Amino acid sequence: VDHFNFNSLGNATFNQRYLITDRFWKKSFGPIFFYTGNEGDIWEFALNSGFILELAAQQEALVIFAEHRYYGRSLPFGNQSFSIPEVGLLTVEQALADYALMITELKLQLAAAQSPVIVFGGSYGGMLSVYMRLKYPNIVAGALAASAPILSTAGFGDPRQFFRDVTAVSLGEQIRLKRPLGVGCHDDRSRRFFLQACTEIEMCYESNNVTDMFPPMTFTQEARQLYCSKRWGVQPRPGWLRIQFWGDDLSTASNIIFSNGDLDPWANGGVRNSLSPSLIAINISDGAHHLDLRGSNAADPESVVKARKMEAELIAAWVKMERVRFRQSH
Repeated sequence: VDHFNFNSLGNATFNQRYLITDRFWKKSFGPIFFYTGNEGDIWEFALNSGFILELAAQQEALVIFAEHRYYGRSLPFGNQSFSIPEVGLLTVEQALADYALMITELKLQLAAAQSPVIVFGGSYGGMLSVYMRLKYPNIVAGALAASAPILSTAGFGDPRQFFRDVTAVSLGEQIRLKRPLGVGCHDDRSRRFFLQACTEIEMCYESNNVTDMFPPMTFTQEARQLYCSKRWGVQPRPGWLRIQFWGDDLSTASNIIFSNGDLDPWANGGVRNSLSPSLIAINISDGAHHLDLRGSNAADPESVVKARKMEAELIAAWVKMERVRFRQSH
């Protein structure tokens, strides 16, 4: 339940759900493709990430979709999980440690010591995939981070970027809006995600420029502090992602694909330019939010078909490199 404070809950555990298929796996040799679940029931992401299964069929991989703590059925304290202070263990760090432990234990159970692990994720899940590669490179050989706004959530760039890009895309498509749009944050899932945003992720929902189609949303730093204090009893740590997860100083990392679609308003909050030969940015001209993770479709634009092909080639190369490294170290 708590990977870091041994005096709070000792060795208390909880049941964490994961989905697994060995349908394509070349046992004890093929890679492991691990989806870093994000803010929702894990089935939602598994049913909308068909590319991972297609890639597993090509590369003879085991596939695991892991559910994020505090979502779906993975509730550390059952019905009390969203009470204070129990909900305080909903953090990025705890979730990453969950995944690191799950991968390690499953590799032991499945006699898969030689199987390289590649992590996948979209949106917030894509951020988690980046962080897994940064934090646990001893466990994870590479990451495909689709539509992961790791820069904007760390406080880099224009906080109104998302709204301006939505406006640009909508006007570009000549969509006539009959009433202003808003950001839906009233469901329970969103409230849970906002707890993480209070302490670890910059909430950039502020738009008051006359060129935006959105009404004024004065979610200033002061308003944010008030919300976080009143709702969750915590104070924001706006610079934490820059410290804990490298911010925009990623040049010494390796084996990460940052994919973004030009039609995705989150795209410009992510990495749009390659940073090194192994930190690859793939920009999908006709792509929407993590379109490349979805299963192949006859209506797919050529840009996403090419992106998936490139991703498959890079991942195959990482798997090969990791096998060489494993043999040399053993």
